[in-house]
Amino acid sequence: MRKTWKQHNLKLQKFERGLLPRKYKIIAGVDEAGRGPLAGPVVACAVIVKEKSFTAKIFDSKRLSFSARQRAFAEINKKAHVGVGIVDRGIIDRNNILQATIIAINKALDNLGLKPQYLLVDGRFKKGLFPYPSQNVIKGDYRCFSIACASIVAKVVRDNLMSYYSTIYPRYGFDRNRGYCTSGHVQAIKRYGPSPIHRRSFRPIRKDN
Repeated sequence: MRKTWKQHNLKLQKFERGLLPRKYKIIAGVDEAGRGPLAGPVVACAVIVKEKSFTAKIFDSKRLSFSARQRAFAEINKKAHVGVGIVDRGIIDRNNILQATIIAINKALDNLGLKPQYLLVDGRFKKGLFPYPSQNVIKGDYRCFSIACASIVAKVVRDNLMSYYSTIYPRYGFDRNRGYCTSGHVQAIKRYGPSPIHRRSFRPIRKDN
């Protein structure tokens, strides 16, 4: 099984190398977690891989089991430079979720500890938003190794934060729904009103005139 995962990881790295201009050697994969939920922060991560050989399966974080994500998270932190950026709901409500995500990505890049020469960024972003040359990779979290690593770290960090918030605001089930728009979560908001970490600019919390 581990041999299969190792082959899978090398395949992702091979695809990734094909995207890169040859002059760039220090590459950071970038992804985020938490753009869609009704509550909690948006978390971005930037990852520069130091070692090519990984035994844990590296893939889109949403497609990994909890235990697989935990194994991958631990190995990524041993074998890569990792930067995380966290932006709370206040900034999301003041600026909108896209701008908050850009702020979170730039915070993650600042926290890397090593300056990348080039970025591979999951999704679609305009040029010039980040301080390094970059390209967008659509569905990069299951096509590119370093983006998949960033996806895993961002999700684990955010999930851990939401589990913590569930101990402070237990009525909303944040440890289960992670702040996403489930029927149980919406019912809790209707019954108890929004908590301090709910995004006031998001429906159904936002009250349109």
